[in-house]
Amino acid sequence: MSITDHLIAFCTAPTDRAACEMMRLSLFDWAACGIAGAQEGGFDRFQKSIGAQGGQGEAMVFGGALMPAPAAALINGTLSHALDFDDTHFAHIGHPSVAVAPAALAVAQREGRDFDAMFDAALIGVEASIHVGLWLGRDHYQIGFHQTATAGAFGATLAAARLLGLSEVETRHALGLCASLASGIKAQFGTGGKPLNAGLAARSGVEAALWAQCGMSAAADGLAGPLGFGPTHHGAQDETHLAALGKTPWQILSISHKLHACCHGLHAMLEALDGVSVDAQEIESIEVKTHPRWLSVCNIPEPDTGLASKFSYRHTAAMAMLGKSTAQRNMFSDVMAQDAEVLALRRKVTVKGDTDLSEMQAEVTIMLTCGKRIDVSHDLAAPLPEAIRQQKLRSKATDLLGAARETRLWSAIKTSDMTGFLETIGSSERGEQ
Repeated sequence: MSITDHLIAFCTAPTDRAACEMMRLSLFDWAACGIAGAQEGGFDRFQKSIGAQGGQGEAMVFGGALMPAPAAALINGTLSHALDFDDTHFAHIGHPSVAVAPAALAVAQREGRDFDAMFDAALIGVEASIHVGLWLGRDHYQIGFHQTATAGAFGATLAAARLLGLSEVETRHALGLCASLASGIKAQFGTGGKPLNAGLAARSGVEAALWAQCGMSAAADGLAGPLGFGPTHHGAQDETHLAALGKTPWQILSISHKLHACCHGLHAMLEALDGVSVDAQEIESIEVKTHPRWLSVCNIPEPDTGLASKFSYRHTAAMAMLGKSTAQRNMFSDVMAQDAEVLALRRKVTVKGDTDLSEMQAEVTIMLTCGKRIDVSHDLAAPLPEAIRQQKLRSKATDLLGAARETRLWSAIKTSDMTGFLETIGSSERGEQ
């Protein structure tokens, strides 16, 4: 069986209870990021340009406008990735929910499906996208493709196919059509093109499934067949994980949620520093060890803007040691980037690559002027109890949305209330508290 065969079989599979609990948290986190992304206003003109294209209002976007399902998926995928604060999966090398959830939500509304149907489709799509990401592998990412967009498009397609009730033949065609649509390059990082990549993946999934439903044909195996997506896009095509697709434990259980408003490569260090309490005046030096891969991603030594500081070990380490919350997005401002106290401490921070560490690990050594040494470390792969993860995500959402709106969003998702969910994400009020 090729990966396409595995995905077709998985499209109608039953969901896993533990995976559902994680997906519920991811859906909550995705929606909070999307609402906050819409409130930022950076994509308002883009959204208006899409809305001006017209079409039947089938699905809601963040803020309440109704658009055709593909357009709604495009807008919601883009807005929910605008802050780059949504969930990630290190082995998949991408953000799973941001490409799949918008597609599932759009098609569910178009078809009049309830919350549970939308939710199950989103879970199936997220799990599938992770496996496609694993199948494409690191070479695909390193050459310049953005796994969130490429693997995510196939996950979005499977979610849409499930909601539309496509036959096996139609699902095969949908995946084949997606192979011509899936795209996204890392050159867009740091621009509006990065969140757009996620939106394009969501739209591609909706369109591929709808076109297949209308009878459009495609290659029998556009993903793995000769001249297919994998062979032509530097896919490693490692199939060892596919035997476990749909079996416990699901890949989504190793998903990571962003709990700091900065590059995920910094999070292991920041978690290691959490709870360390020393007077900054007593710090002689701070040495950070991380996987060498991150040195070219988030190691800007002297950032001078709020955006650049989100990609700096030295700056965020200094913030953490000074008690300046890296979980709050407003702390990553141009003013904070020039804060004299932070600048003084970050000069004492050095960063080194260590190949003995995984990409999810960090080690920090703090030397005090009295000669005392403090060693801390963290591994993002370590299990995080569900209650603690929930508390942290709700705290994050409260910071993004305000307490009242966070409570409404959480209640709607916990009770599978589609009407309440849509009302919460559809509110156009900005900065609601």
